[in-house]
Amino acid sequence: MKKLFFFSFLISTFMLSVVACSSDDDASNNPSISQVVTNVSSGTWRVTLFSEGGVNQTSDFAGYNFTFAANNVVTAENGSSTVLGTWITGTDDSTLKMILSFDVLAGPFEEISEDWRILSSTSTKLELRHVSGGDGSIDLLTFQKN
Repeated sequence: MKKLFFFSFLISTFMLSVVACSSDDDASNNPSISQVVTNVSSGTWRVTLFSEGGVNQTSDFAGYNFTFAANNVVTAENGSSTVLGTWITGTDDSTLKMILSFDVLAGPFEEISEDWRILSSTSTKLELRHVSGGDGSIDLLTFQKN
């Protein structure tokens, strides 16, 4: 009986350590909300990729610098114009998301006003992905820190 208990204890301990290691690996691949907020709230950012349904439209944002303020206001400036919006992070069905919403009703800023899945976030790069509810096309948006 003692051997059965000891064997069960060893198996349980081993399984717990495997799960713990898996969680650590996942955490390094999936940043927390606070990490994303900390990363984007510092400095200015530029769009280095905007692909809508496989069509590269990055040039629509050439010259714009984005600032993600702590009060959830996002500002895009290019020297001659300023576009304001809001940004917020959260989770939806255990998926880390960023919602961008710009005040313009047409043009490229309307196209990036979406709920984006956060693929990765570092202090210098933010990669986002959106799947269209209409046709299932995939949009990609990457910000690089200036």
